[in-house]
Amino acid sequence: MTPRRRVIPVFVPHLGCPNDCVFCNQRRISGQLRPATPETVSEAIAGIPADFPEDVPIQLAFYGGSFTAIPEDEQDALLSAAGPLLKRFKNASLRVSTRPDVIDRPALERLLAYGVKTVELGAQSMCRDVLTAARRGHTPEDTVGAARLVSEAGLELILQMMTGLPADTPEKSLYTARRLIELEPDGVRIYPTVVIRDTALFELWRHGDYIEHTVEDAVSLCAELYELFEKAGIPVIRMGLNPTEDLTGGDAAGGAYHPAFGELVFSRVYLNRALALLGPQGPFKSVTLGVGKSRVSCMVGHAKSNIDALRRELGPITVRVRPAETQPGEIIIMDIEKGP
Repeated sequence: MTPRRRVIPVFVPHLGCPNDCVFCNQRRISGQLRPATPETVSEAIAGIPADFPEDVPIQLAFYGGSFTAIPEDEQDALLSAAGPLLKRFKNASLRVSTRPDVIDRPALERLLAYGVKTVELGAQSMCRDVLTAARRGHTPEDTVGAARLVSEAGLELILQMMTGLPADTPEKSLYTARRLIELEPDGVRIYPTVVIRDTALFELWRHGDYIEHTVEDAVSLCAELYELFEKAGIPVIRMGLNPTEDLTGGDAAGGAYHPAFGELVFSRVYLNRALALLGPQGPFKSVTLGVGKSRVSCMVGHAKSNIDALRRELGPITVRVRPAETQPGEIIIMDIEKGP
């Protein structure tokens, strides 16, 4: 088994961003008030334990801004500061996040020269009206072109999408997912819209001009999106904003924020799969379901919510969940008692 990659985050909030999207306040989202400098990059590298395993891939990731829109001398300074990481670890690499409309071949050649391996593109939506309403400032065609350039350069491509933006609908989000799948990324992130204080979206929401994307709506939709990406063989590497004390403490004023959002989605995925598995079984009194050991809690659901949901859908049955040797994401029937 390949060791899981360790990511060292360095936040560059709003650096390079040509405009403010309605939903965005990277300083509140990341909890970082100041953008990164070469010194903070060096500090992040110095904080890696001396006994960090040599066989574990490690990646320093610049998050939060539009990296390739930063002035070139600032890009050079930040990337140069990350150089010691590449010398210290044989499995080290760099990652940057950026916008689709600030990617071209010279920009990618610069990234490659500094050891960048992964580029994340904030596609957010593949629907023109949604991008316009969110004030993204780029088009679906920009995303298509940038994704192709990244892939042609031999870099890992990660695409980010959002759900619940102004003018968005579940159908549009599903369309976006299908368009992103066509671009064959190496992974995707799904970020349901959160109403962050000190954003244009917060003001729209406060005045009743934006109907928030609730946690329940987002969980249901993201479970469907997850299945689409998994069927296409594309890993979903994150769902929902990374929880911070500031977001949990009130900076997330509304919308689809939950500190354990990803777990809620996985739990819904397991519920949907269990219903599909048990539905054709006909009347039965009890069933024991088997899932991977680490996914027992997902199958049971918070406060046994999935067990309750199965009983509502299938009748007053007894449902047990046990750890079992299964494929990732698989649910098996370990025992079933038939009967009315």
